[in-house]
Amino acid sequence: MILHPFPAFSDNYIWVLHDSQRALMVDPGESDGVLHWLRQQGLALDTILITHHHGDHTGGVNALRAATGARVVGPATEAIPTPFEGVRGGDSLTVLGHRVEVIDVPGHTAGHVAYYLPAVDGQPVLFSGDTLFSGGCGRLFEGSPAQMLQSLARLSALPAETRVCCAHEYTLSNLRFAQAVDPQNAALAAHVDHCRQLRERNQPTLPSSIGLERQINPFLRSAEPALRAAALAHDPATPPDALGVFTTLRAWKNVFA
Repeated sequence: MILHPFPAFSDNYIWVLHDSQRALMVDPGESDGVLHWLRQQGLALDTILITHHHGDHTGGVNALRAATGARVVGPATEAIPTPFEGVRGGDSLTVLGHRVEVIDVPGHTAGHVAYYLPAVDGQPVLFSGDTLFSGGCGRLFEGSPAQMLQSLARLSALPAETRVCCAHEYTLSNLRFAQAVDPQNAALAAHVDHCRQLRERNQPTLPSSIGLERQINPFLRSAEPALRAAALAHDPATPPDALGVFTTLRAWKNVFA
């Protein structure tokens, strides 16, 4: 199986997983470039997975469905272009012979889901949409900090070797914030250097991995003393529990320059 991040807009990735004949596609915000690429590769689009309703994740669905007849799967409680197969956390489906597990991850939107494939050539894959980014997490447009913290905890509990395929190339921006709040983190510093080199060569910083994110992502580490100290220094009114720290960090990231 080949895992490919197809770039779209200024910083989106439309993830494609294919076996050189049939393809699974995640969050296609546009269609023209994708259809051209599918034809070039000789791929038949089998299934489209949607993580949430935002237009940069759904804008290409109708045209792709019409052109290919692809099956469309998305969160049952969100306004996805119809017709589509609605799924919820705990559901599972089979795509290209692989089991796909649906995980509820509200926070960025109320009905956001992620898709977890436990075994793709011996290594798990997570399509996390706009919930978990490398070095960061999505803004809270519709959910609460408590919901997002719980969603991230679900994803963080996946196997360390899980490849994290998120929907935006936000990594360097996220890592700048991560270093501001966790400056003594050696693993983070090393990863910043690695990602800078990748972007200088115009290569994606993704996929990441769950194991790496546990080391470098401040939003997965809100129970750690260093992150608690940073949150309290930024806002002395921060409650010292993980939720209080997470809430302060997320609000801080919203205004971080």
